Amino acid sequence: MGCSFSGLNALYDAVNGGGDVWINENRFRIIRQLGEGGFAYVFLVKEIPSSDPSSNAGLSKKLKGSSHLSEDGTYAMKKVLIQNTEQLELVREEIRVSSLFSHPNLLPLLDHAIIAVKATQDQSWKHEAYLLFPVHLDGTLMDNSKTMKAKKEFFSTSDVLQIFRQLCAGLKHMHNLEPPYAHNDVKAGNVLLTHRKCQSPLTILMDFGSARPARKQIRSRSEALQLQEWASEHCSAPYRAPELWDCPSHADIDERTDIWSLGCTLYAIMYGVSPFEYALGESGGSLQLAIVNAQIKWPTGPNPPYPEALHQFVTWMLQPQATLRPHIDDIIIHVDKLISKFSR
Repeated sequence: MGCSFSGLNALYDAVNGGGDVWINENRFRIIRQLGEGGFAYVFLVKEIPSSDPSSNAGLSKKLKGSSHLSEDGTYAMKKVLIQNTEQLELVREEIRVSSLFSHPNLLPLLDHAIIAVKATQDQSWKHEAYLLFPVHLDGTLMDNSKTMKAKKEFFSTSDVLQIFRQLCAGLKHMHNLEPPYAHNDVKAGNVLLTHRKCQSPLTILMDFGSARPARKQIRSRSEALQLQEWASEHCSAPYRAPELWDCPSHADIDERTDIWSLGCTLYAIMYGVSPFEYALGESGGSLQLAIVNAQIKWPTGPNPPYPEALHQFVTWMLQPQATLRPHIDDIIIHVDKLISKFSR
């Protein structure tokens, strides 16, 4: 999908604090804000059907036969305020990369538009981007973990493994592309859960703003520092792999940076946080030091506790030396064995 730049592609008209948005030929009403971060806002929107039956407008026509069409017409819309050329290129890259993936455990981009806006005294941005996605109102793994922690609840071993298995399936799709892509920001806040009756939650990996071709050859100190600087801006610190904190001047980086983050996320499914966040609260503690030395602390969990095999599984992924870490196919083989062993 290419980016469109016509001013007719997306118009935002404030109406009593709500408003209507046009994304290409389709109109959506803003219902409420779901979240925000940086220069991006996420809204719950509802499609307003065209009054002209002969019109080609409507997502049902654009996405004919798609399983992502909403039954009640509601979607999630991300609005990004773009202040400079660099931010514009990042959004265009996110759109391009998102269009590469098609998998039930990866959040699909349904439609998008980028428009030019006139800067004013009150606003400094020059473009606005509108990205449309399926909505998952049960929130992220991080949201669910906070709610469960307040109630002193934990996922069952079976649910932990089923959530993780789906996450692995989505990541495998990215890692098996040619060239392989790394997500680069796998974390509890980028995993959407949808609760289902009598089965484990549906799990969807989202946010491909940091996704890039996974394999990089580092052959100088300046290249190593450049990678570290990029990682500090795009990869969440508690989930960031050791080689992205302290990259050697001669290194071959690959998709196993995601495997480290995946290990941290399995820990987070069990205990609600990254295995290294404790270092942020310690007097004189260093998050980087805890990560590069893989200093994992195991908190008190459910009663009875999680099987030791789950702890060993996390430790297997959290090898400080990337070449010793398993690949995604190895992880899927192992998680399937654990599911067979610990199934209800």
